Amino acid sequence: MPDLYAEEQPFYEEGFATLAGVDEVGRGCIAGPVFAAAVILPRGLRLPELDDSKKLKASVRERLSEAILREAVASCVAMVSVEEVDRLNILWASMKAMRLAVEGLGVKPELLLVDGNRVTELKLPQRAIVAGDARCASIAAASVIAKVARDRWMSEREADYPGFSFAKHKGYGTAQHLQELKTHGATPLHRRTFAPVQEYL
Repeated sequence: MPDLYAEEQPFYEEGFATLAGVDEVGRGCIAGPVFAAAVILPRGLRLPELDDSKKLKASVRERLSEAILREAVASCVAMVSVEEVDRLNILWASMKAMRLAVEGLGVKPELLLVDGNRVTELKLPQRAIVAGDARCASIAAASVIAKVARDRWMSEREADYPGFSFAKHKGYGTAQHLQELKTHGATPLHRRTFAPVQEYL
């Protein structure tokens, strides 16, 4: 397993004192909003269990999310609605969610570390890091709090749409979700521009 903290060390050595990691969650779903988070971790903080949120058990993510929110210099989670996902397309909706998360930090980072191969439109020094959520501590932290927030949001929607197991599949296009879509049709939570959904509108 790579040392997520070692990946950030060269940026500190370049003279950047405040690093913010940013990541989005829910890009590959067929239902629900896209979430993003931005996190500034204290330089000396070590969270031994920290990793890409997709690799962690839900119980570990929950525990880590609490620790990150408690210990972070600053953090913000942002959401972009299903309607905006359909209007903007998922790439630009994800970029908007990341921008909103960074703008909501309340502390201006000196360097923004962005998961993926594209930086945001923010006027800040930035580095795009492919697979950053598995390589970089602050991006991993952002991925964890974004995923915990989105999973909770989707789980709470299950009561509104009893035919859909949103607490289980969180809006991803699993076989169970596709069967529910076939049985019940699309809900207002479904992304209408996504091919699997269009079939059942």
